[in-house]
Amino acid sequence: MSALPAARLYTPELLGLAVSLGDYPLIGGMNRHAEARSRTCGSTISMGIDCDDAGRIRKLGMMVSACAVGQAAAAIFAAGAIGSDAADIDAAASNIEQWLAGTGTQPEWAGIAVLEAAREYPARHGVIALPWKAASAALCNIEPQS
Repeated sequence: MSALPAARLYTPELLGLAVSLGDYPLIGGMNRHAEARSRTCGSTISMGIDCDDAGRIRKLGMMVSACAVGQAAAAIFAAGAIGSDAADIDAAASNIEQWLAGTGTQPEWAGIAVLEAAREYPARHGVIALPWKAASAALCNIEPQS
């Protein structure tokens, strides 16, 4: 018997990542901010980023209002974002969008494989890309739409 679709999508690993967002609270003192919203599902992320003098992320915080898939994507983003600059984030966002569309290979971002099953759910694609879009906007000080 095959696993139910929800069981394939909402794995214990994915749900564990979703609850790890408490490790990245949105607090004051961040020098860049942005908010992003997914048009496909209405999920939102408010993100604050503190950058070093070279523009690399040294600290970040988020407030995420999303399903468990979106929460897990945000946690995966946060765990791998430290040390990245705007070019790194933009390249990763492009790779993720290609991967989700089925036109690219799995991106080289630690932990992204947890979201593999979500590729079968196009309604989840916008929320998966949302953290990278919010970070890109924060680093460029623009407001994104997904």
